[in-house]
Amino acid sequence: MIYMQVNNLVKRYGAELILSNIKLEIKNNDRIAIVGRNGAGKTTLLNIISGKLGYDEGEIHKPKDVTIGYLAQHSGLESTETIWKEMLQIYQHFITREKELRKMEQAMGDPDRMKDEAGYQQLLVQYDQKQEDFKAEGGYQYEAEIKAVLTGLDFPEDMWDTKISSLSGGQKTRLALGKLLLTNPNVLILDEPTNHLDIATLTWLEGYLNNYKGAVVIVSHDRYFLDKTVNIVYEISRNRSAKFFGNYSKFLEQKEANYEQDLKQFDKQQAEIKKLEEFVQKNIVRASTTKRAQSRRKQLEKMDVLDKPNGDLASAKFSFMIEKRSGNDVLKIRDLSFRYKSDEPAIFSNLNLDITRGESMALVGPNGVGKSTLLKTITNDLKPSSGTIQIGANVKIGYYDQEQAKLNSNKTVLHELWDDYPNMNEKDIRTILGNFLFSGDDVLKIVSSLSGGEKARLALAKLMMEKANLLVLDEPTNHLDLDSKEVLEAALIDYPGTILFVSHDRYFINKLSTQVLEMEPQKTTLYLGDYDYYLEKKQEEQELEDLNKQNENVPAKENKAKKNYHLDKEAKKEQRKIERRTEEIENLIEEIELEMTTIEEELCKPEVFQDHEKSFTLNERNQALENQMETLMEEWENLQTE
Repeated sequence: MIYMQVNNLVKRYGAELILSNIKLEIKNNDRIAIVGRNGAGKTTLLNIISGKLGYDEGEIHKPKDVTIGYLAQHSGLESTETIWKEMLQIYQHFITREKELRKMEQAMGDPDRMKDEAGYQQLLVQYDQKQEDFKAEGGYQYEAEIKAVLTGLDFPEDMWDTKISSLSGGQKTRLALGKLLLTNPNVLILDEPTNHLDIATLTWLEGYLNNYKGAVVIVSHDRYFLDKTVNIVYEISRNRSAKFFGNYSKFLEQKEANYEQDLKQFDKQQAEIKKLEEFVQKNIVRASTTKRAQSRRKQLEKMDVLDKPNGDLASAKFSFMIEKRSGNDVLKIRDLSFRYKSDEPAIFSNLNLDITRGESMALVGPNGVGKSTLLKTITNDLKPSSGTIQIGANVKIGYYDQEQAKLNSNKTVLHELWDDYPNMNEKDIRTILGNFLFSGDDVLKIVSSLSGGEKARLALAKLMMEKANLLVLDEPTNHLDLDSKEVLEAALIDYPGTILFVSHDRYFINKLSTQVLEMEPQKTTLYLGDYDYYLEKKQEEQELEDLNKQNENVPAKENKAKKNYHLDKEAKKEQRKIERRTEEIENLIEEIELEMTTIEEELCKPEVFQDHEKSFTLNERNQALENQMETLMEEWENLQTE
């Protein structure tokens, strides 16, 4: 079912064109990502399709019975109710009908009603029908749904009687998301839903959205999240939209391939145009060749000249260098603990950590476990309650604060950087700021007026200038658009120093980390690998824990279970490998089917089937795709058998 169609949408703010010729289609079970630079108009588009904002031109078609739920960015739930009572309000229709059923049950137990046999039978029939309808519509499940969503969004049961007005901003945002999920609209529109979610909650949300019965439209800068949840990507660039099939990683591949193909076609046509123009110029005045030259000229006039394909918009350009190499031992932490007040429980305790030169360590763990606090004790912004922090020889720390608290809000962008390096000339400072996309009068903006993304880029510019050999980074990808994140990743991958960082961006962690340190309230665990390795080891640990619990319940089978554990672990590893390959093959088959459909459509065009060379090429490609499909299907069947 098609829930919504957007055709040739145009939106302006005054004289400024924001969106032009936007086309979008939302169908049942679609999982759509809308991506683009900060300021490209993504949030504007969400506001338009959700009905919160008007548009200047175009059409939006939506059946009247289609419901839309929209979670705007930075929106929090405001209410005087408790968490549980607020969620119950969504199901008021069930609560009312439940009361009706209880009244009918009381009436059925009334001896006086039983005397009227006909009336009593009619009451039983009505009750059975109402109960069946109630059950079919989910009336007996709504409390379980509320509990599942609240638990998944990190609201444990002991919080359910808490007044919403007493919650933090981040908790109110999570609760607004939870309430929207429970309303179960046909089209779920989410603007940056991953803000304020830790990794465990993100993983839960991915699973929930993948099983959602309806369509989901997402704007997010979390690439790992997009890879796990979406199957269609619309890119908003230069006011226009382009549609791609697949998740975010597939979108990047397709976009690059399309650009290369368009550029080749453009270059080929330009070479042909040049050749024709040269022929006309040389032969138009000769009597013997003038007819051929005139023919070539007509050919040129009729030619549909291709525009040169647009490459990516300007990106930030920077790299992190070091002034001096550190010693091999960069950081040693022993038995560290921290508490804000002596009579309060410790945020973390007995923490040990070793980092050597060249390592890139990610700190992960639930919100509130003390990751940012640990970084601030390392940078000496906070004093630990006990334990030692030993900084290695020649170590110079560069610190990126996620709140950008060290930026001077009253300075201009230019002087925020220049005042730290007064011996540099203005031209060089402007060049550096230009590399971070501050050009022209942008450098004269007051820091307090900057957006979150602009402040993040300015803080990174200052960090780059320090040339520190140990970078301590607290959520460095927050507020950055997808393109800026990729530039930052590339710069940090090439960085010759040592990195300790906190991030909820799992894609970023995967790209950058050589080690993952998991912080929990009572312990820390080190994993020597990237984020995917960390997940794999966590799954193995969970499987071992589950196996041990089974063994405790069945002592007689203890020895046998221990012997079979390694075999069981290998079998599960092989099973995961088969499942991953099966998913890869299914994605490839889907891509091949799309390409074959496109070829078949091309072959039906008169200008194509009349061109024997082009028809032959397309048929040849179609045959190759069919052969590839057969091979993949055979492998898929073998995997199913395994």
